[in-house]
Amino acid sequence: MNISVLGCGRWGGFIAWYLNKTGHKVLVWGKRQVSNIEELKKTRTNELITFEKDIILTHNLEEALNHSKVVVISISSQALRSFLEESSQISKFKDKIIILCMKGLEESTGKRLSQIVEETLSPTNDPVIWVGPGHVQDITSGVPTCMIIDSNNEKNKLNLAKELSGELIKIYIGTDMIGNEIGAAAKNVIGIAAGILDGLDCSSLKGTLMSRGVREISRLILASGGKSDCAYGLAHLGDYQATLFSLHGNNRKFGESLVKNKKFDKLCEGICTTNALLKLSRNLKINLPICESVKLIIEKKLNPNEILSAIFPRNQQREF
Repeated sequence: MNISVLGCGRWGGFIAWYLNKTGHKVLVWGKRQVSNIEELKKTRTNELITFEKDIILTHNLEEALNHSKVVVISISSQALRSFLEESSQISKFKDKIIILCMKGLEESTGKRLSQIVEETLSPTNDPVIWVGPGHVQDITSGVPTCMIIDSNNEKNKLNLAKELSGELIKIYIGTDMIGNEIGAAAKNVIGIAAGILDGLDCSSLKGTLMSRGVREISRLILASGGKSDCAYGLAHLGDYQATLFSLHGNNRKFGESLVKNKKFDKLCEGICTTNALLKLSRNLKINLPICESVKLIIEKKLNPNEILSAIFPRNQQREF
């Protein structure tokens, strides 16, 4: 297939590299002066991957949208609405199959990214999500992973799961957009909590965090209209190893840096997602104690001695 990838950051660049490796004709778009697209044109490489010569690089959005019917978007989740609203090529998006390779919720509204696409473009756009575990460093070195594709459009997700599967990534077919989107976003918040535990030299509590975290998010998914079982799938629990334990994970590294009072200057989607999840939970009247604790820690409203008690309250309560 001809596929355009909008976004040339770490994950967008990897997706382009992978799609090219699996035989597709790939064009990568980045916004001039905001992204590193001009540098990529010169060097054909970033700190993690090298682009093959047949991958087209451009800052021209019209060229990117004319290239293909399938458009992958991989930008900051908080920039999605403004990117689509401000695009001078908005009409050209409407006949595209849009794949969101992003994990997050809109901070100001708590909405899922597919909802933003439907609101901004057209309710009939039927966006696709492509989520699941994996770090660029691992996959490009030959370590395989499994991911999930989901959409309300059955035909699109079945075709894409077949076309995008390869030796490095096996694609499973999702059955619940709500659960998979919330689960994929929420794992970044649990990742921050894991980093906090690492920073406190309490990594042994990650088992407890995993158990309680899945239960917490499964309740939220159910209250949102999704299937609670999604919390135990690839989008959430299946991504815990990569998010809670890997040294490559930005959310985990942010949490660790936070309690150690170290500077962290990389993108951490979990910060905005924490606020979005809490907005969603208040609307649905669902208690999210781990997410609440993470927010208090980010805002420096707890000292180190209070952190563990906040994440794992000491009052007696039944497990289930």
